[in-house]
Amino acid sequence: MNLLYEHHVTVWITLAVSGLLSGFIDSTVGGGGLVSLPALLFVGFPPAAALGTNKLAGTMGSLTSTLSYLRSGKVTYRVVGLSFPLAVLGGASGAVVVHHLPSTFLRPLVLILLILVAGYTLWNKRLGLNPNRESLTRSVFLFACLAALVVGFYDGFFGPGTGSFLMMIFVLLGFDFVNASGNARTLNFGTNLGALSAFVTLDAVHYLAGLILGAGMVIGAILGSQFAIRRGAKYVRPIFIAVTCFVIAQQLYTLLAD
Repeated sequence: MNLLYEHHVTVWITLAVSGLLSGFIDSTVGGGGLVSLPALLFVGFPPAAALGTNKLAGTMGSLTSTLSYLRSGKVTYRVVGLSFPLAVLGGASGAVVVHHLPSTFLRPLVLILLILVAGYTLWNKRLGLNPNRESLTRSVFLFACLAALVVGFYDGFFGPGTGSFLMMIFVLLGFDFVNASGNARTLNFGTNLGALSAFVTLDAVHYLAGLILGAGMVIGAILGSQFAIRRGAKYVRPIFIAVTCFVIAQQLYTLLAD
């Protein structure tokens, strides 16, 4: 692993600052991996080790934001409690499969889906600003469980846009952006936990770098989740749109570069 060992302090500061920004973004609308994963690649990690190390840090950050949302009552226990184990299973399965199959073939499909998510959010200007869910029907539970398994697998297998997909799913189920963020972050903790367990067994985690990056994410997650909870859905919505558009741009650039 060709890390910049001659500049230890520079490497650790880079990871800590990247973690801080990543944690803030991830705890509000998801998409923090757009910052943390490139930071790991920049300091010299090969892709496989970068993915595993990023999952360690991401698990720390998502746990922190999950606890913040839980304390503030912004997580729907009945829905998330049922779908959380499936998120863990999906994340672990995706991480195992990615070691045997290339994941790049998903990029065009993901790009199309992200464009649809951003376009629909921009078109429906009231989407996610106020809850429109009157009761937790059986279809809500079934859809949340299916989404946890499928998006969890996607997170372990490929990853970009996971936060956007989870957020949009809960918004479409009738939650406002803040409650959708709380539910999404909790399930994202599950997908990270599952993927991390697989990467650990595959010996693809650099623990020191992951802990330094994760420490930054923990601080960022505290700041980001409190921002979302206190400011409300009208402030989270534009961040969601901006981050989703940034993911689209990043994926489009990577697709054209290949």
